[in-house]
Order: sequence, then C-alpha cells, then structure tokens
Amino acid sequence: MKLRSKRALTVLVATGVVAASAAHAGASEAKTQAVSPADSAKVVRLNLSDEPMSIDPAVADDQHSLTLARALFDGLVRIGPDGKLQLSLADKMDVSADLKTYTFHLREAKWSNGDPVTAHDFEYAWKRVLDPNTESSYAYQLFPILNAEKANSGKEKLDAVGVKAVDAKTLRVILEQPTPYFAELTAFPVFYPVNQKVVAANPAWAEEASTHVGNGPYKLASWNRDDKLTLSKNAGYWDQAAVKLDKLDFSISRGEDQALAKFDAGEVDMAGAPFGELPLNALPILKEKGLLHTKPLAAVYWYKFNTEQAPFTNAKIRKAFAYALNRQAIVDTVLKGNQEPALTAVPVSDKSKQPAYFKDNDQKLAKTLLAEGMKELGLTKLPPIAISLNQSPVHQKVAVEIQRQWKQTLGVEVQLQELEWKVFLENLHNGDYQIGRSGWFADYADPANFLELYKEKDGGLNDTKWENKAYQSLLQQAASQADPAKRQQLLAQAEKLLMDEMPVIPIYFYTNNWVQDKKVKGIVMDDLGYLDFKWASKE
Repeated sequence: MKLRSKRALTVLVATGVVAASAAHAGASEAKTQAVSPADSAKVVRLNLSDEPMSIDPAVADDQHSLTLARALFDGLVRIGPDGKLQLSLADKMDVSADLKTYTFHLREAKWSNGDPVTAHDFEYAWKRVLDPNTESSYAYQLFPILNAEKANSGKEKLDAVGVKAVDAKTLRVILEQPTPYFAELTAFPVFYPVNQKVVAANPAWAEEASTHVGNGPYKLASWNRDDKLTLSKNAGYWDQAAVKLDKLDFSISRGEDQALAKFDAGEVDMAGAPFGELPLNALPILKEKGLLHTKPLAAVYWYKFNTEQAPFTNAKIRKAFAYALNRQAIVDTVLKGNQEPALTAVPVSDKSKQPAYFKDNDQKLAKTLLAEGMKELGLTKLPPIAISLNQSPVHQKVAVEIQRQWKQTLGVEVQLQELEWKVFLENLHNGDYQIGRSGWFADYADPANFLELYKEKDGGLNDTKWENKAYQSLLQQAASQADPAKRQQLLAQAEKLLMDEMPVIPIYFYTNNWVQDKKVKGIVMDDLGYLDFKWASKE
C-alpha cells in the first residue's frame, strides 16, 4: 500500500509551545459573552491556524482542508453522532457473498448549484483521484478497488478500474480482494463525488467561493485568503433538516496563545485541536478548572530506528532502548494532555482492550538486552547516539526527557539534532539518521493502516529500512482473509512480530485537546480527529 500522504507528513510537525500563563485559564473560566448578531443567527465561530490548501476533495490533504471538505461535501456514508458508520448519499448498500462487489443505490440529492448528484459523478471523481495527473496524496485509499493501483501508476487505463455507474442512481464497485473496512473508507473525503460538469469546465473551480460547488450540509459563501472563510447552510442539501446552524465563520490566525486569547475574549467558540494546539503550560490549569475537552485519537507518536546503521542493526539493542523508557513520566510531566503511554504500535479506542507487548519502564530487562546485544555485535562501548527531530518546542521537550532517561538507565550519551523541517525529512528518507522522531495519524480506523507502513523496506514512510518475510506474509494473509475474526488474529500476530523486532519505539498515543463554548453542541469528532458540523447547534 502506498502511504505517502501529505497529512501523514504534516502530522509529524507539532506546533511550537509558547509561554502560557494562568490568566488564559482564568479568563476562559470567567468568560462571558454578550449576545451578538452572530449568536442569534446560529453561527459557530472558529479559528484556523493556517490557510486551507484546497477544498477539492481529490487533493485536500491537510487537517483544515479535510475538515472543510466534510462540511461542503457528502459521501456514500458518513460517521454519525454515535461514532458509527451510517448511510448518507447511499440509500442502500449491497455486498456480495465474497465481499468483493459493493453496489451502492443513491438517494435523490442535489449539488449546491441545483444539478442532480449522480453515480456518474462518483465514477468520474474516483477515477479523477486515480489519474496520475491529479497527484492526489490520498489516491492509495482507493487501491482496494480492482486495478486502481495499476491505473494510478500508469500501468493500466482508468477505464479498467473497478468502479462503474450502472445508471444515474447505481454505483458498482469491484475490489481486488475482500476489504472488510472498505465501506468505512468511503467516508473519507477522497471518496466524495465532484460535479463532473463543473470540474471539467473549470480546473480552478475549487479555489473561489463564487465557483465552488459541493453537495454537503454547507456551501462556501466567502473566502478571503489568509483572513476569513465563511460557510452557510446549504438549502438544497438532501438532509437539511438535520442542519441547525446558519453559518460557520472561520478566521485565520497563527499561534497557540493567539487562538486561546480569541476564545477568552469571546471571539471564537472553540480553540485547540484539531485546528491548532493549546499551549502546554495552559493544559493543567484548564484541566483543573474543568474546561479542557480531550479525545483519544487513532494516532501514535513513535521514534524510528535506522536498522541499517549500527548499533540498531541489532533487535536486542533496539528493544533495550524501547524498554528503558518511562512513558508514563513523559505523559505526566512533559505533555500533560491526557495522552496514553503506547505499549504497542496500534492504538485501540477501548483502553480495556489495549494489549501490552512489553512493560513500560522495564529498566532491568533493558540493561540485560543492551549487554546481550552489544556482545552479539562485539561492542564494548556504544558509538555516539543521536536523535533527529524537527524544530519544535514540544518535540524538543520530549527528546530532552528521553535523553535523560536513556542516560540514567542505560548510561548512554545521546545528542539531539534539531533540524529544519525539510532537512529533517530528507535525512530520514535518505537514511541519514540513527533515531528519528515520527508519528502516524490513521487515515482509516483499522490496524492495517499502521502495520502496512513497515511491510516493505522501500515503501512509503518506512524510513527504518526494516523488512521481514514472515511479517509480509501475515499482512498478505490478512488482506485476503474474508473472516473478520481470523483477519484480526493475523494482524495481531503481525503486530506482535513488529514489537518483537522493534524497528520503531511506540511512545504515546495522541489526544486532541480543546476548549469549547458550552452553548455549542453536537459537533462530532471521530477517532481520526476530524470534525463534522452537520449536526452542530448553538443554544
């Protein structure tokens, strides 16, 4: 699976920490907002930490653009307020006995310009994503479809892709092999339809409010670059009765302190994730005051080993460095955002079901494994060790604590190499590092999205250069397994093997932390951290 999405890269960057005082939390607690025209008009006001790159679902790949796409478009299915998958534009979905053919029957729906939404729009949109000329970062999400990967790489024609509009209201999809999570995949924006007539007539259709056409709960009313963006209720939306807000007003300003100050002043109704970060220094006070909202995410913060560079060619030494970490201390004393220590590679939303493939802060075993690994390599002393990280106060604070722990437990001197973002990425991809900071936010809620990262030595974001035939076999078996229970067993075996070999050190699972006006209700945040405003309201 090709896994080189821009979002996967951008989540490696955590925004910097700037000094935050208790005044923020105090102001938030005492915040009183006068009733304004915005309130009476049922408007929710939000701040974006950066300009959205594009609101074309084929190429949207940053957090802001993808969340806006969810408001402006609708797909075959949607994650509902209960967190479960529900039919949306698809009125009915039929799945063949071999789990390889999906037939979607569409309900009556319209584009924001009044055109009918058809199965032909879906077929056109999906093949447009796969067209190599589109350069869609998320094209790989369509690869379960027959011939999709070949078409995206130019080895097959787009007409050979297994998606076909049988008629205006029937879309048939044929898969390469059973993919139990395929229906859930179609909730992601890259699977949204686009208006074929509009897109074909104007390649820049998605760049201006006057030409943007969607089919979602809201439509793009205005877009002033680097300043403000407004969405208004789409009166032509098929389920408009569920949409309670009149407008979504997005202002654009950068900086954690600035966003929180705007919330304190009553200028926005939310601050923090997913459109930015809250200052770390403010989190304990916000938590103490009961103002902090937290949601665990299907996302992991980990360190990568360069397994082709000594001493991390040895699995025992890799495990020694992993076992020596006190993750709970990192979470409690550095991050303070209710993160969960990661003792496995794949996050599980239900903590009671979270496996532990190793023990946190297992100093005794770490020392034993280090000694055994050094003996196997014929080393009496470790070479200089360095952690590569991109410039960020958050990453720097975490790295300093890890540096201290490894010195204390293993007696290892570790240098920190803080690099500019592009240089940092180039070094990782070129193998010019020993230990590198990294992370992964799931694109869909399935273990395969994490495990496939390390399937092939030269694939996607596998900068570890680790490869294992048994691991590959387990993932291949899982990919063709129609029985969900047996598939999960195979994936669990693969994850155990990954943790036995330890090409990456899981450190913690991410959380989204934010503050929100109590009058705002019904905003849905899924396990991937995206917001859906379809059911939002403001008292």
